[in-house]
Amino acid sequence: MSDSNSKTPTGSTMSTGAPAPSDRNSLTIGANGPIMLHDVHFLEQMAHFNREKVPERQPHAKGAGAFGVFETTEDVSAYTKAALFQKGSQTEMLARFSTVAGEMGSPDTWRDVRGFSLKFYTDEGNYDLVGNNTPIFFVRDPMKFPHFIRSQKRLPDSGLRDNHMQWDFWTNNPESAHQVTYLMGPRGLPRTWRHMNGYGSHTFMWVNAAGERFWVKYHFHTEQGMEFFNNAEAADMAGIDADYHRRDLFEAIARGEYPSWIMSVQVMPYADAATYRFNPFDLTKIWSHKDYPLIKVGKMTLTRNPVNFFAEIEQAAFSPGNTVPGIGLSPDKMLLGRAFAYNDAQRNRIGTNFHQLPVNRPKVPVNTYMFDGQMTYEHSGNAPVYAPNSSDRSWADSTGKMEDGWEADGDMVRSAYELHSEDDDFGQPGTLVREVFNDEERTKLVDQVAGSLLGGVRSPVLERAFEYWRNIDAEVGRRIEEKVRAHSAPEPVPGMGES
Repeated sequence: MSDSNSKTPTGSTMSTGAPAPSDRNSLTIGANGPIMLHDVHFLEQMAHFNREKVPERQPHAKGAGAFGVFETTEDVSAYTKAALFQKGSQTEMLARFSTVAGEMGSPDTWRDVRGFSLKFYTDEGNYDLVGNNTPIFFVRDPMKFPHFIRSQKRLPDSGLRDNHMQWDFWTNNPESAHQVTYLMGPRGLPRTWRHMNGYGSHTFMWVNAAGERFWVKYHFHTEQGMEFFNNAEAADMAGIDADYHRRDLFEAIARGEYPSWIMSVQVMPYADAATYRFNPFDLTKIWSHKDYPLIKVGKMTLTRNPVNFFAEIEQAAFSPGNTVPGIGLSPDKMLLGRAFAYNDAQRNRIGTNFHQLPVNRPKVPVNTYMFDGQMTYEHSGNAPVYAPNSSDRSWADSTGKMEDGWEADGDMVRSAYELHSEDDDFGQPGTLVREVFNDEERTKLVDQVAGSLLGGVRSPVLERAFEYWRNIDAEVGRRIEEKVRAHSAPEPVPGMGES
């Protein structure tokens, strides 16, 4: 309890009681620049969030996976020198699929985004591509991520999930509109993991052997075809078999029906990023395929089930910060935040030396200057534990311009991204509704959103939600409001007709 003489904070504070600088924007060099390591508030928020629940993942707790191989079938050496993406290369890999918001025992078929996480055991080290079954996400700054996840979880008093809380967050953050539209539409309920696409979602950097840099987005298109549940089917399956997706993947592979996906990339020349009509690093946006067509790279096939679920799937750890030569990050703020947060989450969840577990250990020799900690298994004997040293133990010493870096200049600020010519929060979801969805899918979208809003969403969030959808599409917004208002209207009293 606070002291009676203490002041009531006018904003949020850090755990020390000092005023928090911002809960919306991380500290960057310029509006578009990289996140600063001395943004203590952001790092403390993420480090605490990673330790908020134990021991299951927070989020993406419910999931399963399998092992397989990725084969590069096309020549993309003009864009990257990464060994796994050279034509003819075959790379062992692990895939894990999951839901975002549900806990370990939650039904697989709840309406939710699905995680699509891949670990490639390359001969240059492990490369992790940690994405979703959607090409976009709800927020564009990692400072908002813990707030978003909490809004999708459970109330502090009743311990129940709550539509009002979800819509309160979404409508207060209109950048969520694209992902919410995607989630509420027909693609929000995949029939199985085998019948959904996967996306890296973020923008990444590729570097070729000549040192030329490119921006890329990853796409994995299912060769089984895309199939979806409707609400009634998904609800029935949640009651019949809460582990339906887990069971389907395991049994399909056991039957020899090996699921596969074709990997393609969109490639943007490095210089195009500055003037592209949308901010290419904004995780709530897609790149038009007309502007940057898909380029086929190869094929991913899952061929082997785990022999021990806990050891090989539950202890599997992924981080988008795990890259290899020829692949780098980008100024995407969410990506930069995840590059820190994901491995930090695993240190809390499964221990300091999680990277030494067999499922996470690379297939190549390791010479790391990270030492000791709980459950140390791999070690360097009596070799020097410091660098530089006068012994024969090697150490890294790259200096100068980094091949997978980018330029950044400006004041240190807490700011949203600078807007490009066609940047707004509602344009792309409006296009999705009008040009991608058909009439039947738009009707189902109206029914889905209206049903969600009827689940206890109250003023003023309800009115904001109506405005949110009118901003996405005026007609769809009108139909949603009419449906909710009609359902909420009081029933006429018998015998009290018009006078």
